[in-house]
Amino acid sequence: MTSEYKERRNAMLDRVLSRGAQALDDHDTTHEDDQFDLAERAALTRVAGLSTELEDITEVEYRQVRLERVVLAGIWNTTQAEAENSIRELAALAETAGSEVLDALIQRRDKPDPGTYLGKGKAAELADIVASVGADTVIIDSELAPSQRRGLEDVIKVKVVDRVALILDIFAQHAKSREGKAQVELAQLEYLLPRLRGWGESLSRQAGGRVAGGAGIGSRGPGETKIELDRRRIRARMSKLRREINAMAPSRETKRKNRARHHVPSVAIVGYTNAGKSSLLNLLTNAEVMVQNALFATLDPTVRQAKTADGIVFTYTDTVGFVRNLPHQLVEAFRSTLEEAAGSDLLLHVVDASHPDPHGQIQAVRDVLKDVETGDIPELLVFNKSDIAEEAVITGLRAEYPDAQFVSAVSKEGIDDLIDAIENRLPVPDIDMTVLIPYERGDLVSKIYALGTVEHESHGVEGTSLQVKVPAELVDELREFQRPDLVIDE
Repeated sequence: MTSEYKERRNAMLDRVLSRGAQALDDHDTTHEDDQFDLAERAALTRVAGLSTELEDITEVEYRQVRLERVVLAGIWNTTQAEAENSIRELAALAETAGSEVLDALIQRRDKPDPGTYLGKGKAAELADIVASVGADTVIIDSELAPSQRRGLEDVIKVKVVDRVALILDIFAQHAKSREGKAQVELAQLEYLLPRLRGWGESLSRQAGGRVAGGAGIGSRGPGETKIELDRRRIRARMSKLRREINAMAPSRETKRKNRARHHVPSVAIVGYTNAGKSSLLNLLTNAEVMVQNALFATLDPTVRQAKTADGIVFTYTDTVGFVRNLPHQLVEAFRSTLEEAAGSDLLLHVVDASHPDPHGQIQAVRDVLKDVETGDIPELLVFNKSDIAEEAVITGLRAEYPDAQFVSAVSKEGIDDLIDAIENRLPVPDIDMTVLIPYERGDLVSKIYALGTVEHESHGVEGTSLQVKVPAELVDELREFQRPDLVIDE
């Protein structure tokens, strides 16, 4: 490899990856006192640089235990800036999965090569880069067809992983709950099923009619028994996982119905991964949800209760983060989790204002939410990390999204305005009623205070007289106690 080529490659890497994971380092919001899950996650780590090189390498090849050392590759047919942002995100995903990013290669191309994705020339160039930097894995910034992966591996002689497999690996590492683990495993099996590969006689076909044609005894191979057995096992496991996930769904649905029965408004926090959703939830509710400066740090939804300044109770729900080209297997597997957003009264859409492409983040999240039918739910855009974003970017975003809120979960800048904006967008009790509640129905008075607005109150011999504004769902319960002609002394 010539020095000129090395300089050109290093310059390209500096440009493409200089900020690949800087966003993860610039905005660390980890709190040591309540991050038990984070400590548990870091309890088992791989060690780089341990060598098991043997003296006699003529019989056993050189081996080395190390972190996966990866080279990134992708193609682009839009703008180079978008391609570089996508590669930076892929670098952050690779580091979240525990890899060490060594180099990157992007190619301008109208469409992927059907055989090797990059084309023979670029695949050969990628093979030279992999050999020169000592990488053991190549990660492609797209979803590869099985034939493309095999063709590329044949050229570069190391393992090839696509973007989908990388995201699935991160989800598998971070899944904590029983439902989350089952959802991730189902997504992995759906991805694996069409990509099974057989070796040697595991794929040899039976001779069939050739025996009669003179092939003779011994020509009848074992057939595709091994790979078919694997497929049957995978399909059986997938069926079992779907039954388990469906069995878990009633519990979540019961909780949602319980909140609906008690007329508790719900705010779903959605947004791009690492936009700061969990940090905001902790700040708004003291939830103590694990916060880690990494992609897909939390997968399981968290529901926490809050109150408005008027005393109305509502809930916040922290949902799984999204990413560009989120694998459809994950969207399907996590559908029950995403339905938490579909059943909410307000979508709190959190965006990383310091990200190079906040508009791309917004569109990626909205694309996923279309699949769970949230089009009729009001949306409040919240640009987090505004304290570290460039002033010109904030000015442009304010002009483009005049109703959005700009906050910082670290400095707490704009949080009070955000809370006011949330409360103003919650369902407002709007039906006027005058009621006389017997003293033995104190539970009903508590419900009125929790879900409605009490304008006047007085206490008499028969019970508590109230002039209130209540939601429509509470009217039937109060109808028998309604006294329209009642005058309440102020």
